[in-house]
Amino acid sequence: MEALGINLGLLIVQIIAFTIVLLTLNAWVYKPMLNMMESRKQKIAQGLEDARVAAEARADAEKEADKIRSDAQTEAARVVREATERAVSAGQDVKAAAEAEAAKAREAAIAEAEVERNRILGDLRSQVAALAIAAANKLVGEALDEKKQHALLDEFFSGVRAGKVVVLDDANFKGESAQVTSALPLTKDEEESVREDILAKSGARNINFRVDPAILGGLVIRVGDKVLDSSVAGKLEGLRQNLR
Repeated sequence: MEALGINLGLLIVQIIAFTIVLLTLNAWVYKPMLNMMESRKQKIAQGLEDARVAAEARADAEKEADKIRSDAQTEAARVVREATERAVSAGQDVKAAAEAEAAKAREAAIAEAEVERNRILGDLRSQVAALAIAAANKLVGEALDEKKQHALLDEFFSGVRAGKVVVLDDANFKGESAQVTSALPLTKDEEESVREDILAKSGARNINFRVDPAILGGLVIRVGDKVLDSSVAGKLEGLRQNLR
């Protein structure tokens, strides 16, 4: 070693010193630095992981917010639609109720007008009878049998003679319901006579009476699709047809 110019003792001392320095550096510098770097690395990794988790959480929150917003819009649309449907339905109900009420009022007014018209026509019947009797007396220059004249006038307006409906004498038909039209309102006794004769002839129990001054006198009786016309207007029309 000395031939090489190396001092063995000094070399050993240097090796020992280098080892001590190396161990010291390793113990006090390298390990703390490595630990610090590892800790830093872990913190960075944790930070990245936290950032990823935060990003995922944010994405999930945005998705949830979008879902909530979408659900809210859907619910709002449903509420608006149902409210609109209810409003439309309520409007239709109000309209239907108003129309029904108007129809009811119209029918009541028509019925009231018909009752009043029939009352006036009933009063007119007695006045026409009085005028006719007076005119007949004046024409012949003497008083005629007033009772017989009344009977003739009543037969003219009601089509009923001696408690029997003239037009039903030779009639033969059946039906469940009948409609009787007279020029002027029939009296209670006349209605009862007509009702009894129609029931006896046709068996109809549902009998409706109506007034139509256009037929002038007599009766028009409809049972099912069959019509018996003994009205003055019908007789005049028949006469007109025969004279053609």
